[in-house]
Amino acid sequence: MDRREATAGGGASLRPASPYIVSARYDWLLFLAPPLLALGVGGLVSGTAFADDPVDFHGWETTASTIVLGVIVHAHLFAVFFRSHGNASIFSAHPLRFTVIPVLLYAAMMGSPWIFIAVSVTATFWDVYHSGMQTFGFGRIYDGKVGNDPLLGRKLDWALNLVLYIGPIVGGAAMMDHFGDFAEFEDVDDVFFTQIPAFMEGIAGTLSWITVAGGGLFLLFYVNAYWRYWEEGKQISWLKVWLYVSTGVTSLLAWGFNAFGEAFLIMNLFHAVQYFGIVWAREGKQIANRFKFSGRAWGGPAALLTFLMLCGAYGYWAEAVDTDIRSLWALSLVVSILHFWYDGFIWSVRRKEV
Repeated sequence: MDRREATAGGGASLRPASPYIVSARYDWLLFLAPPLLALGVGGLVSGTAFADDPVDFHGWETTASTIVLGVIVHAHLFAVFFRSHGNASIFSAHPLRFTVIPVLLYAAMMGSPWIFIAVSVTATFWDVYHSGMQTFGFGRIYDGKVGNDPLLGRKLDWALNLVLYIGPIVGGAAMMDHFGDFAEFEDVDDVFFTQIPAFMEGIAGTLSWITVAGGGLFLLFYVNAYWRYWEEGKQISWLKVWLYVSTGVTSLLAWGFNAFGEAFLIMNLFHAVQYFGIVWAREGKQIANRFKFSGRAWGGPAALLTFLMLCGAYGYWAEAVDTDIRSLWALSLVVSILHFWYDGFIWSVRRKEV
């Protein structure tokens, strides 16, 4: 049934289902507005003491904005464990993935310097793909909320998120911040991978024009495609379109031009806020049950505070870890990789469902 058919016929009608994942206020605060709000935050802190003045953090010089961002990023990585290990039904469905694999991965990293470095570099680029797929997943959920055909625009949505996340990174102002990680292979005398940063730097100018211009054109093509779907009477989630377009604009400005010099802050801030929002929306009740807060007048706020404090505590620890201590750095890398992997199969939106 398309949009026009759904409104035809007259007489009594059922109350339409909410187009929101949780509620209008919750979704706009934690899912829909964060990309552009994060862009605003980037502009506000740019050039301030918070972003530029050096501070001492456990013996190494950094900035306050870098510390805060690092804590938030690591905290959101840890949040997945409330879904994987904290949810009994999910844990029982994948016991080996949640117990044996982490131990084997850590042992492999400690036993092989090459594996250790490979995991470190993989985490950098998997993070990019993971971010795009998180936004893609939100969009597909919004589609399901309005009863959209699960195949309508799916490939277009998937392509848009890849283009607008990966494209500006590959050819944008922050490109070398990502590809520079391949230089770590010098520590294990790997000739092939250590040549990648120099190669990418040599073609950076050409890639920049191609990806940023191409990304902008693809974004316009996407909006036009969905306008045509709407004119044809298809069920369209304009919340999804807003999310994708606002995220795309933010990504192009942040990664493509390193807007305000705060690309990492902008992109990671809204991604983490959205992730905390969806974990709490889906797991808030079981978190309250696990910590024995259910049924109490203050149970919800107490559970939320506990959730955020535990994630924040890990985030602070991970940000403070001395990267020269291999055993500790390897542990934080395991958490990162598991977050990307677990998130992929726990939160994935399957085609038959949306």
